[in-house]
Amino acid sequence: MIKEAIDYTAFDFPGQKSIYQGKVRDVYNIDDELLVMITTDRISAFDVVLPRPIPYKGQVLNQIAETFLDATEDIVPNWKIATPDPMVTVGRYCKPYPVEMIVRGYLTGSSWRAYKNGARDISGVPVPDGMREHEKFPQPLVTPTTKAETGHDEYITREEIISQGLVSEEEYQKLEEYALALFERGSKMAAEKGLILVDTKYEFGKRNGKIFLIDEVHTPDSSRYFYRDGYEERFQKGLPQRQLSKEFVREWLMERGFQGEEGQEMPQLTDEFVNSVSQRYIELYESITGYKFEKADVSNVMLRVENNIMNFLQAYRR
Repeated sequence: MIKEAIDYTAFDFPGQKSIYQGKVRDVYNIDDELLVMITTDRISAFDVVLPRPIPYKGQVLNQIAETFLDATEDIVPNWKIATPDPMVTVGRYCKPYPVEMIVRGYLTGSSWRAYKNGARDISGVPVPDGMREHEKFPQPLVTPTTKAETGHDEYITREEIISQGLVSEEEYQKLEEYALALFERGSKMAAEKGLILVDTKYEFGKRNGKIFLIDEVHTPDSSRYFYRDGYEERFQKGLPQRQLSKEFVREWLMERGFQGEEGQEMPQLTDEFVNSVSQRYIELYESITGYKFEKADVSNVMLRVENNIMNFLQAYRR
């Protein structure tokens, strides 16, 4: 049964200066002081937003991000102040760096597709010959990308980032150190739950001269997980890995001839597919956090979200 879900929002909060609508999140700037981030139920693949939202997906992503932001704040300060609603995080307004820090522990997904076609580096980082799909790298690789407002993010090298003045050399070094430390912590937490953190992305921002971790952390939209049980056997036999990520959505689309290329038609999303994606997101939440997922009341989800944000903002300003 399809439940009520949030596709887009258009609220008007006191002190609101702007709304930024990303692929998944609607972000409200409150007086250049606070960001109200609503994690909607939109879903994207191949940098294209799919035409139907996924029930409970926003709640899943927001609550996983909350778990990991709280669990990593000893590594790097983060933007989060509060989560006044299951789909909402309110935090410090930061100026984002124009690059995303991708950390890869395994050769899989888009990196494998490129490798299979002859590529032997990712974002200028060399990858050895003779590797197989889903093989673990000798050590995690930091492979940055540009942060595109629309369309596809593009690989960019460390040297290009520094030479183009996108990030200073000193700050880039810090971003790399933070990204690797966060990946190590995320990997340890995943291992405790019988999972492998395969790859992920981190975004950082700056406020009052200080670097903050921003956006989401270790969610299935920004990360890929394998089940540890059976990984080695499947790898040795060349079988697909059991994974908890958005890759199954990409695979479903690719099977139907869609990879986000010009002229390709988006396949129709059936109720069965939408419900199956919702269940997969809930499964990941329970697997990675160890908590049972408590579905929030979605009978009037837009009103619930708006009221919870308004109540927080009023209390914050007192």
